[in-house]
Amino acid sequence: MTDIWSERAEQYRTSDAHREGPDLDLVVEWATAAGVRTALDVATGGGHVARRLREAGLEVVSSDPAPGMSPDVVCRAEHLPFADGSFDLVVTRVAAHHFEDVRQSVREMARVASKLVIVVDNCFMGEEIEEAEKLRDPSHVRNYGAEEWRAFCEAAGLNVEEYRFFEKPILLQPWLDRCGCEGDDAVRVVELLGDRVQGTNVVLDRIALCCLKSKGGAVPA
Repeated sequence: MTDIWSERAEQYRTSDAHREGPDLDLVVEWATAAGVRTALDVATGGGHVARRLREAGLEVVSSDPAPGMSPDVVCRAEHLPFADGSFDLVVTRVAAHHFEDVRQSVREMARVASKLVIVVDNCFMGEEIEEAEKLRDPSHVRNYGAEEWRAFCEAAGLNVEEYRFFEKPILLQPWLDRCGCEGDDAVRVVELLGDRVQGTNVVLDRIALCCLKSKGGAVPA
């Protein structure tokens, strides 16, 4: 998967669907409201979270398993090579649906955070959408619903302070092209998406969660 993501890097760096949006604005809003100074951007991809947080004055380290994404540190979300409480804030945006072990990833993010963890990802939208996602991009593992996310976070010693939902319209053809989905596969993906295809867009549900580290900072094993 790493080689695939390195090959896709430039597409994600220049993607309007990733470089902007109200969910990205909210990450900055939550971070600045909490007064955090240091942050780890997990699975940075095109680097848009890191860029926006740096513009807001934070010291940011980016990580990603794909060297082609040019992160500061090459690592998987399941194994973050940082000491406990190394960063005020740990954030991941629109990447967790690719994590092989999402529970372990959340535990790791909670471990290296001292104050705050922010997660933004596409939300579970039904099994047909899951089938479409996997056909479009075989590296897709699963989208999760709000209650699943709450359970992951609480099990990792995080208190979910707030969560919000967004509708995310994305241009359909570039969305398919980024993963090389074409021909009969692309036709089937569109069929599975159903009424989520609206004109030239596909409209996806997105969830953002703001979580505080539990008092005492202990992360359950």
